[in-house]
Amino acid sequence: MDTIQYIALSMGTAWASGINLYAAVFMLGYLGTTGNIELPPELMVVTDPLVMTAAGLMYCVEFFADKTPGVDTAWDSLHTFIRIPLGAVLAMSAVGDTTPAVELAAFLAGGGLAAATHATKAGGRVMINTSPEPVSNWFTSIGEDLLVIAGIWTALTHPWVFVVFLTLFIVLMAWLLPKIWRGIKRIITSLKEFINGNKKESVPAITSDIKTQNE
Repeated sequence: MDTIQYIALSMGTAWASGINLYAAVFMLGYLGTTGNIELPPELMVVTDPLVMTAAGLMYCVEFFADKTPGVDTAWDSLHTFIRIPLGAVLAMSAVGDTTPAVELAAFLAGGGLAAATHATKAGGRVMINTSPEPVSNWFTSIGEDLLVIAGIWTALTHPWVFVVFLTLFIVLMAWLLPKIWRGIKRIITSLKEFINGNKKESVPAITSDIKTQNE
């Protein structure tokens, strides 16, 4: 593997982990087991049947959780502590047995990329959940799954194409994340106003009930 292949594989696994960790691990394990790709020795652990079984089972759970409004946001919140660190570990493993400096750089860059993609996915889902219908969740979730599978395959078979794609994706995230954050803040503000409004309306009602009972 040359340098660009290592970069594509390392950042590809981190990018995919931030969106759907279990699909990324299972895809890597499947391609490595079937001989379609040659993984670095440090990443061969994903081809272990036990790892592939665990990743496959968790992907099945995520497949349904990720398509249920509200549940998907709770699932994403929990996986903040799973996708990001494992994305960093996979990125470090993908560079193989190199110098400690290269491994640390891959770990830091991979963790940052996994965090960015995870934030984009989770924040986008919060915005989508404001829609009362579930169809948008289904289409978005299926699209994310297909994107991860296609991205991993491209990173392994056409590294230059993936690096270009990843660069464009990072630019898109830089544009989207501030907008998503502002949208989430508006949602939180609206919820606070709704809750406070209900509390204010309930006070006169309680006072009226007390007066009626005294009379």
